[in-house]
This record gives sequence, structure tokens and C-alpha cells, in this order.
Amino acid sequence: MKTVKNALATVFRAVFVCAIVAMLIFAAAGRWDLPFVWGILSVLCIFYILMVTLTDPDMVRERESPGPGNQDRLTRPLGAVLMLIHWILAGLDTGRYHWSPIPWELQLAGLIGYAAALTVNLWALRVNRFYSSVVRVQTDRGHSVVDTGPYRFVRHPGYTATLFAMLSGGVALGSGVAIVPVIGFAALFIRRTLLEDRLLRAELPGYAAYAERVRYRLIPGIF
Repeated sequence: MKTVKNALATVFRAVFVCAIVAMLIFAAAGRWDLPFVWGILSVLCIFYILMVTLTDPDMVRERESPGPGNQDRLTRPLGAVLMLIHWILAGLDTGRYHWSPIPWELQLAGLIGYAAALTVNLWALRVNRFYSSVVRVQTDRGHSVVDTGPYRFVRHPGYTATLFAMLSGGVALGSGVAIVPVIGFAALFIRRTLLEDRLLRAELPGYAAYAERVRYRLIPGIF
């Protein structure tokens, strides 16, 4: 019974996050008739619900309340600020001022890319029970190397998917101006990738050998 209650509470928090994002965008837009915004919100809400219902409960708890030893104090708070700016700009541009409209065909492609990227992200979350929201070696949770699923192709597939989701989602929202803070968000995640990779090489047994087998961090053949 307790497990069911915890799952329901987590689902409620996920829906609440989506509702907050919706309020920010639509309040800034001053209107509700923005189909691609509804599309992005629907995909995001489905992703959060699937994440909390289909992945390891301990991983979900770790993401919500990480354990000690975080080595990255910058990405989460600054990333949240950048995403806040992103959503507000998207609403203002798309709904009110039309500074930098994006053709609907590109918006549709962006929405499809957004859904695909979050699908890959969910795959990474299901495979890796140590996928934390912070950068730390989880000795308290028996941290070990994960090399299955998308981790066969790059060492940080969840970050790859997150970056692609943010960029394609920005296009889907229909605002060129709103993509600018997403670029800053991407820079933060690239920094985080380098920081985490260095930490895992130094402190997680077996990771250095894994890094020799899977040579690229985010993009096969490039980086």
C-alpha cells in the first residue's frame, strides 16, 4: 500500500510540474490556442508519468532527493532559470509579439524530434538505475557501471537525449528567440558531461575500462 501511495504521489508531482510549465507559457502568451504548445506539454506529461511508473523506484527517489557528494552545484539551479526564461520567451513570442515565428512544418518536425528524444531518455532511465539528477558516485546505492541499452553507443545517452529534446522542443514551441536560452542550457550540460565523466573515471571502479570500449560521451564519432 505504501508503495502505491508513493507512486501516486510521484505521479501527482509530475503532473504538477507540467501544469506549472503550462501556466508559465500560456500566461506569457495571453492565449490558449497554441496547438504545438499543447503537443509539447502532452509529450512532457506522458514522459514524466512513464518515468515514475516504469523505472526503478529507488532511481526516481534519487532523482528527486539525491544523496550526498554532488560535484555540480551549477547545472540544476542555472538550468532551471534558463528553462524558465525559455518558456516565458516562447509564450511572449508565439502568443503576443511574434518576434521570430517558425513555420509550422518545422514546428511539427520539432515536436516529433522532442517525442523521439524523450523516448530515448526514458530508455536510458529504465536501463540505468543510477541515473541521478546530480553528479556524484553513489556508493550508498552500490553504484556500478552500466553498459547496456543506449549505453552501448555513448557514455551519457540520457544527456544526449536531453539536449536534443531541448533544442527540438524549442523549435516546436515556434519561437526562434526562445531557443537562445536553450543554447545556454546545452552549454551547461556539456560542462556537466565533462565533469561527470572525469569523476566517474577517477572514482567508479570499471568506468575507465568502459570508457575505453565506448569512446564517445554524447555523439558517436564526434564527442
